[in-house]
Amino acid sequence: MTSKLWKDYNAKYAYDGYFTADNKLRKHALIISSILEKYGKKKLQEIEKNCQSTISARGINFRVYAANNRAEEKKWPLDIIPRIIPKLAWNKISKGLRQRANALNLFIDDIYNQKKIFKDKVVPEDIILKSPYYVKQCEGFSPKFKAWSNISGIDLIRNKNGEYLVLEDNLRVPSGVSYMLENRMVMRDVFPELFTRYKVSSIHQYTNKLYNCMVECIPKKTANPHMVVLTPGIYNSAYFEHSFLAEQMGIALVEGKDLFVEDDNVYMKTVKGPLKVDCIYRRLDDSFLDPKVFNKDSLIGVPGLFKCWLKKNVGILNAIGTGVADDKVVYSFVNKMIIYYLGEQPILNQVETYLCHDKQQKKYVLENLSKLVVKPANASGGYGLMIGPKAPKKEIEEVRQKILKNPREFIAQPLEVLSTGPTITNNDIEPRHLDLRPFVLSGKSNYVTSGGLTRVALRKGSTIVNSSQGGGSKDTLIVG
Repeated sequence: MTSKLWKDYNAKYAYDGYFTADNKLRKHALIISSILEKYGKKKLQEIEKNCQSTISARGINFRVYAANNRAEEKKWPLDIIPRIIPKLAWNKISKGLRQRANALNLFIDDIYNQKKIFKDKVVPEDIILKSPYYVKQCEGFSPKFKAWSNISGIDLIRNKNGEYLVLEDNLRVPSGVSYMLENRMVMRDVFPELFTRYKVSSIHQYTNKLYNCMVECIPKKTANPHMVVLTPGIYNSAYFEHSFLAEQMGIALVEGKDLFVEDDNVYMKTVKGPLKVDCIYRRLDDSFLDPKVFNKDSLIGVPGLFKCWLKKNVGILNAIGTGVADDKVVYSFVNKMIIYYLGEQPILNQVETYLCHDKQQKKYVLENLSKLVVKPANASGGYGLMIGPKAPKKEIEEVRQKILKNPREFIAQPLEVLSTGPTITNNDIEPRHLDLRPFVLSGKSNYVTSGGLTRVALRKGSTIVNSSQGGGSKDTLIVG
């Protein structure tokens, strides 16, 4: 490796997207490397600054809540060195994501209806029925096409051998797709050469596909459908995304107070009077959606909405009750679901998972806490995570007590070394750990984004990629 740009780059510690372990450039990275070398570090720092100005000008931001519950508005962090994945590799991943989303949707439909998977003893019944996200009132209901999770964000990592593994499934209200789309717009602006030298798969049809998915999922045919995006409001951390998607689809962005229910139909208040709503893309958790059924104190929901949905007078994406398959305990059974419902072998592997409510597995976990990653079964955003090999003794002991007290609420996994990609730092280019969140739309058929949102741990050595905890992002180029 002769280039000055990569002189100190060290790809030894993880699978790197640009370099092999003996520091040779991978075939798909040759073009981007020559572009980066031509610019040199100084010029790349300038492009990075331009990128930040473009992000500011476009108003791309997100909110983070500090310990005192104060909201802080932050600029979206985008690193200009993209992640590059050859199309051939992506085709296999895409098939695996479709397969997984299909199986999960069939699973959710089954547990609220026939419950066949329990009778056949593939998944233990009590694990599901005791989940905080199992909504008993959904029993006997089936949405159109049995599509419960219409929008799924499935997190992937690459392990030390470069194999793509599913890390977790986000099926309730997955976020991040607007940042994937904005990253591409910004990159085309500040780094156009990439798109002339590589044949890059397009992602801009996502909002069109989402719009069509919403239309497909309207329970009763209507000539002139009215659809809305329901947001908790401007203080939500993903509010930028809610308004972005509504604007891109050309539909109204509403809060709970803008909607009301009459005769089991949902209406939007407008200056011209009530307008019947046929489909809602909700960005609120189940518990806040309808104060008559769930959290009585919710001020951001729509009283009576749940009944309208059960009577199939309105479509709701994602369906209420979908969160039951978000549970990290349920994750450990997805490969079995794929075999059970589809009669196929899983295309994508997942991370080995130990369930703490199982006596044998709990014993193993408690004996090996310092080697494992422990996760709460129902948290998201990287909260509550304990990384054993890096955790102080005190934290390990606290986690031990939590597991003993409430084993159902925890899972453990071996520490997978996340793959890396070159990332611009203050004065250099260094490897940083990455994950990837592609999005799958499920309605009449499935659609998988070409790539997804690559999240990057900006702190050296860190594997926490969540933007709420100091992570950044990269554009993901699927190249032919």
